[in-house]
Amino acid sequence: MDTRLLLLFLGMDLLLVCTPGPDMLYVLARSLGQGRRTGLTAVAGICAGYAVHTVLAAAGLAAALQAVPAALPAMRYAGAAYLVFLAARTLAALRRPASLAAGTSAQPTGTVLRQSLLTSLLNPKGVLLYLSLMPQFITQGTGVPLGVQLTALGLLHVVNCALLYGLVAVATARAGRAMAGTPKAARRISAVSGTLLLVVAAATLGAH
Repeated sequence: MDTRLLLLFLGMDLLLVCTPGPDMLYVLARSLGQGRRTGLTAVAGICAGYAVHTVLAAAGLAAALQAVPAALPAMRYAGAAYLVFLAARTLAALRRPASLAAGTSAQPTGTVLRQSLLTSLLNPKGVLLYLSLMPQFITQGTGVPLGVQLTALGLLHVVNCALLYGLVAVATARAGRAMAGTPKAARRISAVSGTLLLVVAAATLGAH
């Protein structure tokens, strides 16, 4: 593959990942409300989702979605609805007594991983990345199959997400731990976390 194109893609992708969007807001919400372990698990789920996007795009799903434009809006609505469901659960916990609410703040790792994976798969931003950006960095006649080139670019994106979102998760969790000195403060942080999930849902609906 063309090294110059790879470096150019790496730079552009880093800029995209650093730009606040649904993924970053989701990591912020999880890390702020439930701590570093949950935040890093959310990052792992998001990266796993993009890895699945990579495999499916290399298998030709990107071309199929291009042929069926209605599939992207359907993904957008489904993803937003799922995020609203997660936000509603977070905010509903605030109506319980403080001791019970605190006990429900930390979710099992498998649950967070599954929820984050589903959130990533239903985020149309990932599909749009494969439809609009990555094809510009794929070249014919290099001896490398197009599917292999797309897979390499997709894996670079996964690595970028893991590194940058991981840093965001650690920093946000540390800030949340410093602010959650009392049950009342912890409940406020949970409220902010639930609200952020609603913001992510709105951002997902606005993705096009």
